[in-house]
Amino acid sequence: MKSKAGKILITGSSGMLGVELCQELRGDYEIIGTDLATKNKKQKTSFYKGDITDKKNISDVIARAKPNVVIHTAAWTDVDGCELDEERAYKINSEGAQNVALACKTAGAIPIYISTDFVFDGRKKRPYKEEDRPNPISIYADSKLKGENFIKRVLKKYFIIRTSWLYGKYGKNFVDTILSKTKNEKALKVVNDQVGSPTYTKDLAKALHVLLNKVFTLNHHLPVPYGTYHVSNSGATPWYEYAKAIVMLAKAKTIIIPISSDELSRPARRPAMSVLDNSKFIKFTGHRMRRWEDALREYVLPKTKETVC
Repeated sequence: MKSKAGKILITGSSGMLGVELCQELRGDYEIIGTDLATKNKKQKTSFYKGDITDKKNISDVIARAKPNVVIHTAAWTDVDGCELDEERAYKINSEGAQNVALACKTAGAIPIYISTDFVFDGRKKRPYKEEDRPNPISIYADSKLKGENFIKRVLKKYFIIRTSWLYGKYGKNFVDTILSKTKNEKALKVVNDQVGSPTYTKDLAKALHVLLNKVFTLNHHLPVPYGTYHVSNSGATPWYEYAKAIVMLAKAKTIIIPISSDELSRPARRPAMSVLDNSKFIKFTGHRMRRWEDALREYVLPKTKETVC
């Protein structure tokens, strides 16, 4: 049996990205999960019950686990929910990140903080680079940016990974919502003035695996270029075209009707354009994320076959 390259603790390990990471990394790394919820049966890894909003609790969990790296996926990602409950949003997304950062500093662990494309205001016409100035337009986005800033303030060695429009097998997401609605609805209204890059959690987990391999290799020979990186599936699409692609792959008859964000009238504003430029990540790791269409095809087609059977 080969020895593991290092020990990784994953916060939010029962969530959509957390479970995917546990599965992706466990062959090469010793994985420990922590979450408010009970251990997900898919994880097959060590697990501590932990609460990132409880400073002492998460500090004790990280101190006990003694990880080399903490991948901080735990967050409240309900954009409209955050807008309606600011206190909870900042407690989980901002203070939670600060608590994890402080615990990492004490334990000597390197945090990988999962952030969002929503930290930008969407006014730019081209993909956002890491050096572009964030300007959040929602409580969710602001709470995540404050989390980024806490990480930067507390630690010198860290990774902030901004990603976008996540979907995957282990949590509620846009793809599954559209697939479910096509069974009973003849038409669906979807916004056509917000552009981004749908990102499959399976692909993001693989990219983080590549990053970790690179870090653990460099650590013994060369300085590691810590900092902020953008990681998402390549290409871009409005939500409307994204929904149409899902319906087409599922061979459903539901009609997708384009509408404006104003017509939808949701509590939180979204950036009109939040596509991320991945070139910095590609240059460091040599890993390029596949097209969003290819990832979506892989995700939808097995589900479609299951439905037919």
